[in-house]
Amino acid sequence: MPQFFLNKRLIILLVCIIFLVALIGFSLKEREELSWPEQFLKDSVGWVQSLFHQPAQYIAGFFENVNDIKNTYEENKLLKEKLDAYGQLEAKVQELEKENQKLEDVLEKTESLSDFTKIQATVIGRNPDQWHDIITINKGKQHGVEENMAVITSKGLIGKVKHANALTSTVQLLSSPDRINRISAYIQGEAKIMGLIEGYDEEKEALLFKINTPDAEIENKQKVLTSGLGGVFPSDLYIGEVMDVVPDDYGLTKTAYIKPAADFYEIDHVIIVERKMIVPEEEVGEE
Repeated sequence: MPQFFLNKRLIILLVCIIFLVALIGFSLKEREELSWPEQFLKDSVGWVQSLFHQPAQYIAGFFENVNDIKNTYEENKLLKEKLDAYGQLEAKVQELEKENQKLEDVLEKTESLSDFTKIQATVIGRNPDQWHDIITINKGKQHGVEENMAVITSKGLIGKVKHANALTSTVQLLSSPDRINRISAYIQGEAKIMGLIEGYDEEKEALLFKINTPDAEIENKQKVLTSGLGGVFPSDLYIGEVMDVVPDDYGLTKTAYIKPAADFYEIDHVIIVERKMIVPEEEVGEE
């Protein structure tokens, strides 16, 4: 009995192998048409593929779009950072160009002051409470700076050295409200019109020039320069130009409003100048 079942299994195995070989041979045979089982199988597989293809494509496209959005966001973020850096760089370039122009102006002014001893300096301190009064510069007695030396920018006169320390100095501006801050000056014309710079009008942003000759004819735009008569400031340092003239209540004097050539609000680089000619002490009076 067991021998029979063993032979039966062997026979079934041989039949299956023969059937399989027959199917393989049948499938490899060139035919113009497929059998109906093959057609059914292919159509079934195609239908299942088409059934899952569209959702799969949609899901794949969704994740691809999400990935594209993420990449776009990262690219925009990077571009924004580069634009911010570019803006900072452009601002820095403009500031450097502006600083370079100021230094060129100072150098040109220094070269033109052939009759004066000059010392270049940089503003290192300015108190907001005394913005129109004093500034601090990085040069002092060790650099040759002394009190009462004139201080100018490339545009014109701004003040004088009030205190000179070893390494730094304090400069009193022409716009200082100090009433004793007076400078001998003149208005250019056919004849010099002498007077004193003594005060500053913050509302008009103009220096006050007191004229002792009320009958003098003065026009707007006339230039105002230092006279050098005080013995401290060199002569012919440019101060500004006339913007208006008003008489006093009694008609004895006139006051000219002078528009400063220098910008008192923004001061970065200055030049300290000293006249080379030594003036006897008895001749030194008002500046």
